[in-house]
Amino acid sequence: MLRFRSLGSGSTGNAALVESTSGGRTSRLLVDCGFGLRQLDLRLAKAGLAASDIDAVFVTHEHGDHIGCAHSLSRRNRIPVWMSEGTWLATGARDFEGRLNLARDDAEFAVGDIAVRPFTVPHDAREPLQLRCSDGARTLGVLTDLGHATAHVLARLSGVHALLLEFNHDSELLANSAYPAFLKLRVGGRHGHLSNDAAAEIARAVRHDGLRHVVAAHLSEQNNRPDIVRRLMAEALGGHEAEMLTASASEGSPWLDV
Repeated sequence: MLRFRSLGSGSTGNAALVESTSGGRTSRLLVDCGFGLRQLDLRLAKAGLAASDIDAVFVTHEHGDHIGCAHSLSRRNRIPVWMSEGTWLATGARDFEGRLNLARDDAEFAVGDIAVRPFTVPHDAREPLQLRCSDGARTLGVLTDLGHATAHVLARLSGVHALLLEFNHDSELLANSAYPAFLKLRVGGRHGHLSNDAAAEIARAVRHDGLRHVVAAHLSEQNNRPDIVRRLMAEALGGHEAEMLTASASEGSPWLDV
């Protein structure tokens, strides 16, 4: 059985859990840990877990709301960490005491019974990666922090049964916001963050009869609203029976079976 849960998603921090249980063994991957150690521990406790229950951490890129306490967590709990070489270099090539593993585009690796396949995305980071996770029967796609979906991105999301998908901003709200012009250009650019319309197009492109969940993530507190996101998700899925949720910055999402 494969399941997942967002621990919180937004500009203040991002983290998600992916868990596979098979034959009495449970494998757990933490995707990003963009919080301080104390806050991460509190959020894990709400999910019924402790840091010692995590088998590995995957860091998508070096921005603070994603890498957060990865180094401290790895050292404290002796947890292996996966990230791209570019991400590692962008963070100062820190010493992970032998627990660093370098990930690259389309090179699958295993965390227990979870098969993880990273893929590159267009974002303003050194070598950002997003990922798909599978237990061999069901597949989860994780896609946040990118400016647009390339053909490569859409191909890697083909056939997923659940999707954690960035719906960062409403283009009109962003244009009329108090953000300075340079920040509006960065967020709305092709290497920034997904607009609601762009995210809805991705959901429309990858929907299929086996898609069970679409969880909207990384919503901007200033430039988005959950009601806008829910409407666009519903339109994109066109009456599809997939469950639609939004992951909040404070609570994330509940556990969802893939």
